[in-house]
Amino acid sequence: MTVFISMFIFALIGAISPGPVNIIATGAGANFGFLRTVPHVLGATLAYTLIVFMTGIGLNEVLEAYPRLATNLQYPGGVFLLYMSYKIATSKPLTDDNWAENNPPSLLQGVLSQGLNPKAWLVSMSGVSLFVVTNSPATLYLLIFCLISFVVCFIGIGTWAAFGHLIRNVLAKESHHVLFNVLMGLLLSTTVIIMFMNP
Repeated sequence: MTVFISMFIFALIGAISPGPVNIIATGAGANFGFLRTVPHVLGATLAYTLIVFMTGIGLNEVLEAYPRLATNLQYPGGVFLLYMSYKIATSKPLTDDNWAENNPPSLLQGVLSQGLNPKAWLVSMSGVSLFVVTNSPATLYLLIFCLISFVVCFIGIGTWAAFGHLIRNVLAKESHHVLFNVLMGLLLSTTVIIMFMNP
């Protein structure tokens, strides 16, 4: 039982800590509301669970043998996240006139933002090393860790999306909304720059 509590705490820290996927969720929640942000949250959650599963069934060994694979992931990931930061920073505040024509981040964009996020791969490798490799039967522990990761990741990213939704009233003034979008875009692009400075 202790190992499952440890899995939960580990997954929660990884899911709730600030990072690119959570910044996108906050911006989307503020701009589109919680419900329209759920596809992004679900996509990112599914991607992270798949990363944990793939790492647990052997990718961990490949990445340890060829560490440059994980390092090289940051380049396409960085480009995609910079694109998302641009989209967030240049988003116009939604009005009744433009509500329908603006689209929140999709499920696929949620999958890509998580799948190309080096933090997700590093956290999953650490988790698999801590909770799967060291326990037997490993397959059972991997499946339990995947289930816990799915639930906690959805809650963690969903919390950021809900926070974005909650501050919508503060952003009712157009100038506040524009400033918020620019700040979210800058924050996301800053995380990308930090990612490249600390490979």
